[in-house]
Amino acid sequence: MNAVLIVGCGDIGIRVARLCSPATVAGVVRRPESAARLQAENIAPVVLDLDRPFTAAELDADGRELYYFAPPPATGDTDPRVAAICSVMRGAHRPRKLVYISTTAVYGDCKGRWIDETAPLEPGTARGRRRLDAERQWLAWGKQQQVPVVLLRVPGIYGPAKLPVQRLRQGLPVLAEDQAPFTNRIHADDLASACLAAMQHGADGEAYNVSDGHPTNMTDYFNRVADLLGLRRPPVIDRATAERELTASMLSFLSESKRLDNTKMREKLGVKLRYPRLEDGLAACGRELGCD
Repeated sequence: MNAVLIVGCGDIGIRVARLCSPATVAGVVRRPESAARLQAENIAPVVLDLDRPFTAAELDADGRELYYFAPPPATGDTDPRVAAICSVMRGAHRPRKLVYISTTAVYGDCKGRWIDETAPLEPGTARGRRRLDAERQWLAWGKQQQVPVVLLRVPGIYGPAKLPVQRLRQGLPVLAEDQAPFTNRIHADDLASACLAAMQHGADGEAYNVSDGHPTNMTDYFNRVADLLGLRRPPVIDRATAERELTASMLSFLSESKRLDNTKMREKLGVKLRYPRLEDGLAACGRELGCD
C-alpha cells in the first residue's frame, strides 16, 4: 500500500489512519503536544504550522496519498493555508492523490430542499465561502499538477469525542424544534470510511455528499445527546430570542436548511454506512462512553 500523509490529523485523521493499516502513515499537527497522541497510534508526527513559511521537505508529501483535513482560518472569505500548501506541493513534491474534507455550507441555504452534488454553490456564510475557496484552489492545483483531487462535502460530525457535552452542561438554549431548520450529520467512523473510499474509488474533480441520509434538526440532536448522557435537555427559545442570545457561529448554522442526498456516496464510492440513522450512532457512542 502507498504511504499516507494526513494534514490536520485530529480525531478523524486518527480514525482514517487506523483504516489505512498496514500502510505507513504520517500526520501533520500544529502543536507539539499533539504529537504524543499520534505516536501512541503508530502515526509518525509532523509538527508544522501552516500559517508560517514551510518547505516541501518539511511537509514530505512526495508520492503519498494525501488527506487534507486542516480547517481554514476562523475569519475571511479565503483559505490561505490551502494556498500555502499548494505552493510547495509542485513537481517532484506532488502527492499521488488528494482527498479534501469540505463542508455542505458551500451550498448555502436550500430552504429545506433535498439536494445532491449538482446543487448550485451559493454559500451564505463566511464559513462556507472559505471552504468553497479551498475547493476551487484544490481543483485548480490538481489540474495544473496532474494530481487527482476528490472533494467530500461534510455536514455535522458526531462521535464519542464530538458530542456537545460542554454546551449541554452549560444549559445553553436551543431553538424551538418547530422553528429549527433541517440539519444533516455523519458519524465519525462512517466519515473515516468515506475518506478511505474516496481515496480508493473517488473520481478526479468530483464532489460527494457525506451524510447518513436521514436529516433531523439541531434541537432534536441536542435533546437526544442530553438523554444519552443523562443530562437535562436544553431550554427552548423562539427565533427572535435566538437572534439576541445565540452566538454568531450558532446562528450561522441555523440560517441554513437542507436535506442531503447521499446516493452518489453510496453508489459511486461504495460506502456502506455503519450508522445510517442518528439513533444507531448515538447508541454506539453510549456504549463507547460507558453510558447505561
